[in-house]
Amino acid sequence: MKLLEINKVWEGKYLKNYELVYENRAGHEKRYEIVSHHEIREISELGDRVSGVSIVAIHEGKMLLLREFRMGVDRFVYNLCAGMKEEEETLEECISRELYEETGLSLKQIYKILNPAFAAVSICDIKNQIAFVEAEGEINDSYMSENEWIQAAFYTKEEVAHLLQTEQFSTRAQIASWFFSIGGLDNL
Repeated sequence: MKLLEINKVWEGKYLKNYELVYENRAGHEKRYEIVSHHEIREISELGDRVSGVSIVAIHEGKMLLLREFRMGVDRFVYNLCAGMKEEEETLEECISRELYEETGLSLKQIYKILNPAFAAVSICDIKNQIAFVEAEGEINDSYMSENEWIQAAFYTKEEVAHLLQTEQFSTRAQIASWFFSIGGLDNL
């Protein structure tokens, strides 16, 4: 497999659509579409930047989950607090800002930030990082944009286990929630 060229097809406000031209294992040309948050001028730039963060927040033995309306699937899903990193922002500043903007909570402590990982490798080059943190304060939705509908709450292990059986989740929230529900995050 050899990537021969990358061409921008379309540019929106947040996403850019690219066509990749590959030579496959049999030596034939194959075209493939992806999206990116970033401007990609050269093949070497594909997948080389972190876009944002997903936050696994714990407070007093409970896990923060957001029940939010997602336009891409036209329904409410359970998700982690997350967002895009701004241009000159550190990852720690992004974590603090996103936690506050989406919930009104403050960042008390960062336990661990995982290395960058691809969000959806079959359709994009978007990389993000997962942060395990302790949050503090009171949940307040007055900072929410009019374009978002987010209901933030802290849940016990038993409540999370029940939600996993009855509700729809994003993949990253589902994985983190399952580990939380079986005690996998108890050592934070």
